[in-house]
Amino acid sequence: MEKIENFAKRWKIENISMRDDYVAKVAPFVSNQKQGKLVLVTAMTSNKSGVGKTTISIGLADALNKLGHRTFLALREPSMGPVFGIKGGATGGGKSQIFPADQINLHFTGDFHAIAQANNLLVSVLDNHIFQGNEFCVDTKKIYVKRCLDLNERSLRRISYFIGEEKVETGFVITAASEIMAIMALSRDFEELKQNLGGILVAMTKSGKPLFARDFGVVDSLAILLKDAFCPNLVQTLEGSPALVHLGPFANIAHGCNSVVATNYALANSEICVTEAGFGSDLGAEKFFDIKCRILGRTPDAVVLVVTLKVVKEQGGGDILKGFENVKKHIENCRNVFGLETIVALNRHGDDDAQELGLLEDLCKKEGVVTKIANGFEEGSLGCTDLAKSVFAVLASERKSKPKFVYSLDDTICEKIEKIATKVYGAGKVEYSDAAKEKISLANKLGFSNFFVNIAKTQFSFSADKNLLGAPKGFVFHITDIEIRSGAKMIVAIAGDILLMPGLAKKSNYLGMKMDADGNISGIV
Repeated sequence: MEKIENFAKRWKIENISMRDDYVAKVAPFVSNQKQGKLVLVTAMTSNKSGVGKTTISIGLADALNKLGHRTFLALREPSMGPVFGIKGGATGGGKSQIFPADQINLHFTGDFHAIAQANNLLVSVLDNHIFQGNEFCVDTKKIYVKRCLDLNERSLRRISYFIGEEKVETGFVITAASEIMAIMALSRDFEELKQNLGGILVAMTKSGKPLFARDFGVVDSLAILLKDAFCPNLVQTLEGSPALVHLGPFANIAHGCNSVVATNYALANSEICVTEAGFGSDLGAEKFFDIKCRILGRTPDAVVLVVTLKVVKEQGGGDILKGFENVKKHIENCRNVFGLETIVALNRHGDDDAQELGLLEDLCKKEGVVTKIANGFEEGSLGCTDLAKSVFAVLASERKSKPKFVYSLDDTICEKIEKIATKVYGAGKVEYSDAAKEKISLANKLGFSNFFVNIAKTQFSFSADKNLLGAPKGFVFHITDIEIRSGAKMIVAIAGDILLMPGLAKKSNYLGMKMDADGNISGIV
């Protein structure tokens, strides 16, 4: 692989700060106002190992570059929770990978560590305030910030401890689900970062007054911890395409997109920026569109929907026709609900049956969408050339997307939740627990009704029930709790039994990881 300093010079990428031979940080600010085309890669409903969005994103970017179109990737950083858990690494696979994969999957440049430390510093400052006399009269039963950790650890979901005589009931969330992760990913510069950090709702006083991070004088300390992590990371694909890999909120429990600063940088320095949003159109793509695009100030010029034969069959209980109902709903979301030009990428695997894959291709084409078989894993850019040509044809055509947000920011919190649930998921109605109703009332009282809505739900179904496969309609969508993320200007609506701190499975990926006597690692990618 080419050393990153030479790589950056060849690609005319300026203001880099070396981390090692193959990784650099780039300045988070863009002086070049020219913006390239934006391609969003999303997918059908996932299974436990995913459907191949990152592999297709990388193969597509490599293919576009091979065709002569200057293309940058903007991807998320992997969390160590899934790396050691079921889903595994998040650096692509086969010939469509970003390099150095092992390093990116484990610790990388310490961005997640910095976010966890800043998050936990804020909680520590609050605890110390209470211990030192509780001048603000914090109500310890109404503390809203939780500690975080970048590992799956079910035993930390609920904890209790004493500060003097005050008992605190709380818990941990995984770092990817923390509010500071969302703030980092959605802030456009250091000034906005500090403003958003200061806006974190920490707790309520015993008299019912809200207390924010800025009230505790901790904002600059948080920003200092996060200064380096706010800069995007520059790496390269195996075929030599630039990749900005930065931050990593999950799409099932957070907003599922890489940072605004990295995407802006990629757009300003390329003809085409290829980015992805986590899981399916119901999760990452909806949040990319309704949250990130509003901050970014633009919408995608095209959407690639990744579809995998094995997952289609799983969604249909072995029946491709039944499973295709799930794909149809995702096509409808991208094309009709979001109003975006959509191309289907059939993510081919070596063991796919050719006849079944042909049937799936025909079904997609009957829906009126351009459909291409892509094999980035085995063939790299060569396996994604037809897909790249189709994507560029859409970008170059006079046919334009007619983007439509799912909700208006002027809608009430409940209206936003209900529009997402009915339009994007196919629900018949939404029901709220008493706890959720109480938090919504508090959010309205505090003037937060115009915030974004981020629904946290299972990634395995359009509904909140992971066992309800295909494209269910008319189901009741249950909101069990609400979290107010005032720094990120976001209301997190927790649906069903989704948890913000995952646990390890009985047979997790850590069991297959090995390191030999020379320090060579295997089993991560």
